[in-house]
Amino acid sequence: MKRHRLPGYAGLLLAAFALLGRGTAAVDGFAPRLPLLLGAALAATVAAVVEFRALRGADALAFDRGDAADFLAVVAGAVLTYWLSVDAGFGPVVASAVVGLAAGVALPRVDSAAYCGSFVGMVSPAVFPDAGLVVAAGAAAGALFVAARGAFDGFGGKLGTTAFFGILAVAAGTAAEFAAGTAPPWSEAALLLPVTAVAAALTVALGFRYGLGSVIASAAVGLFGGLVLPMLHPAGDLLATAAFCATFVGMVAPARIDGELRVGAAGALSGAVFLAVSPVFAGAGGKLGTTAFVSCLACYGVSEGYERLRSP
Repeated sequence: MKRHRLPGYAGLLLAAFALLGRGTAAVDGFAPRLPLLLGAALAATVAAVVEFRALRGADALAFDRGDAADFLAVVAGAVLTYWLSVDAGFGPVVASAVVGLAAGVALPRVDSAAYCGSFVGMVSPAVFPDAGLVVAAGAAAGALFVAARGAFDGFGGKLGTTAFFGILAVAAGTAAEFAAGTAPPWSEAALLLPVTAVAAALTVALGFRYGLGSVIASAAVGLFGGLVLPMLHPAGDLLATAAFCATFVGMVAPARIDGELRVGAAGALSGAVFLAVSPVFAGAGGKLGTTAFVSCLACYGVSEGYERLRSP
């Protein structure tokens, strides 16, 4: 049995543009939001068109036993992270990072799938008070994880966007509601953007230049930030969350965005998008990864658009 790549492609874009669309409609007083998100959406659309053209003629992929293992790993990662975050009191950032690091070290065959599931498990209990809803969202994310193999491969944040899709799918069919968040003051960007730039660049360096792999690198940087930043600064929790978001940018493959400097710039963009979308989908698992995915798409889209304009 074969599966085509376009349904997975569509699911990822649906989740990404749901975040952008809701973000542009937010009424919180964050002045740069509208031009920032509209610009990101335009550049991401360029990247989506490039990816669609690449996928349109691609061969269908066969299902295999590994897909079943990946699906189960997504669900297991979601449940374990939710338990660590809520019942064990780790909080969502540290819980997800711990699960990702453990999977990267002990279960490298399914580490990406388990890490994807961990983003589902970051959902707030105010959104999903019942663990059964987490299982359902994990299953929806697991289905997209399998369906999206071959689509947007190598883009940072793809795993989180997959998780966000699972959260939205279950929320749409239940009475679950997302709280209205508040945008931090733009003045905090003076500290937040450098932190996200460094987190993204450090992650890609550890993952690719030093061979740790993207999952371990992201989880390690995220865990460090989650434990240390709250002790160093009054806004440490916010900085740790934004830094974790940026580590997903740092999971980008060199074929998509090459070099620590460019990845760091994409990380800084993720910090700005993080601020812009903070009022919407509060408490949703996978929102950070979707923020990273949008930022990577936007940077890639700008690069591809520029190259095509230069071409005769």
